[in-house]
This record gives sequence, C-alpha cells and structure tokens, in this order.
Amino acid sequence: MRSRRALLYMPGDDLHKIQKAATLGVDCICMDLEDGVALNRKAEARLSIRQALGTLDFGPAEKLVRINPVGSGLENDDLWSVLPSHPDGIVIPKVTDGESLRWVGEQIAVVEREQGWPVGSIGMIPLVETARGIVNLVSIAAATMRLQALIFGADDLMGDIGGMRTREGMEVFYARSAVVTYAAAFNLQAIDQVFIDIKDIEMLRKEALQGAQMGFSGKQIIHPSQVAPVQEAYTPSEQAVDYARRVVEADAKHQEMGVGAFVLDGKMIDAPTVKAAERILARARAAGKI
Repeated sequence: MRSRRALLYMPGDDLHKIQKAATLGVDCICMDLEDGVALNRKAEARLSIRQALGTLDFGPAEKLVRINPVGSGLENDDLWSVLPSHPDGIVIPKVTDGESLRWVGEQIAVVEREQGWPVGSIGMIPLVETARGIVNLVSIAAATMRLQALIFGADDLMGDIGGMRTREGMEVFYARSAVVTYAAAFNLQAIDQVFIDIKDIEMLRKEALQGAQMGFSGKQIIHPSQVAPVQEAYTPSEQAVDYARRVVEADAKHQEMGVGAFVLDGKMIDAPTVKAAERILARARAAGKI
C-alpha cells in the first residue's frame, strides 16, 4: 500500500512552487495542467513539469500530473508531453465513465512500450466530480487495472448539479460516501475533497479526521500549510496502532485454539474488528509509523 494521506496540487507553470513542494514531506505531489493553469500558459506548464520530473529529487513523494479533461482538446498534448518523463501516475479530471479512462490507459501503454518500461508502471487516478461520474462509479472503478485510487471533487460536483457548498457538507455527503464505498468495493484507495479555506486549520483538521473515519485514505490539499494537519489526521495514533496490534495478535492465538470470536478489554472481537485492525496497521506501515 502506498501512503496517500495528502495529495498537494501545485500549478504546473510554476517550477519554483513545485521545487518547494518536493521539500515538504508530503505523500503526493500533483503537478497541475488543468484548473491551476491559465489557457495561455498550458504549453509553459508542460515544459515546467517535464523539467521538474527530469531534474528534481522528489524523495519518497509520489509524482502525479493532472491533465486536462478528456474531450477538452488539450489532453493529447498533455499526455504526450509529460509521459516520456515517467510520472508515477496521471490524474484525470471530470471523468464521467470508464471509456475515457481506457483511452488514457491506451496512450500510456504506447509510451511504456516505446520507452521499454513495464506495462502498468504508470498508474491512473480519476477525479469523480460530476453527476454522471457519481452515477457511473461502477464503470469508472472497473475501467482498467491501472487505477489505484478514486478522488472525490465536491466543488465541481456542486457546480455541475447547481448546489451550494456549506461548511457542514451535507449537500455532498451522499456522493462523498458513494466514492469511498465504490473505491473499497474495487480495492482502490479513496482521496477526499479539497478544503478551500487555507487559514482555517482547525476546520481542515476536523474535516480530515471525518474523512479518515469514513474510510478515505487521504485528502486533496492546495497549500503547504495544510500538509502537516492532514497527514497527521490520516496517520493512525500510537494508541490505535497498539490496540490494533493486540487485536491481531490475540486473534491469531484464538484461531489456533479454534475460537472465532473472543473478548479483549471487555469488547467482543470478531472478523470485522480484526479486518479493521489489519487496515490500521497497513496504514501505519505505509506512513512509516511502524
């Protein structure tokens, strides 16, 4: 499991900001060719991203590139410009069905074969942020073996359906829950919505903790100040790790004795609890906590 506690967007036409992102210790850096770049700066952004991929030391951070939507007329130039520099993955925005993902996968495969890289070495992460995307989640999640996660885009979804964003977020709760549920059904990670108020760190932390409780693997972020609180929220605590370890160890002992359910610290432990504990330990390992 790769740790994707925070996915930080950086405008692709600002090499200085990408350089700074590489020093922040964030799990994922997504160099943006879409919303973060003006139409007359797309070509410059492609060049900057190629330079960043070819020269910067990103350390353990995942190197992602968000292209423009399939059908925008920009996606071909985006892909053929950045793919030869071998990003770890491509983020595809405004995905509405599986067909567009299969097309992107075919383009990636062509470059992998030309470069002599293993097929599948570049992953794909779709952004689900439209009404059609939500109702077509099965088609999207099952589109290709390259998929590694689903990203939920709340603000674009509200624009698509004509809703209004609130701090409580009940207007997107159904769609948010659907994305994390379908991701789990297809063994994918789920990355939660952006929190746009970069000054309200306490509300950011609260929303991140809620996302972790819902089953999201991480959260999209848009500013360096959001890295630490979000990654902390998605890192299991020492107490949670210790309890999960005791649950798994106790389960192993009881299974040897032929006992399926047992009591630990006054609580009934059975298969679902053990599975949850195993997930906590996997997240902790991915984050380098154990």
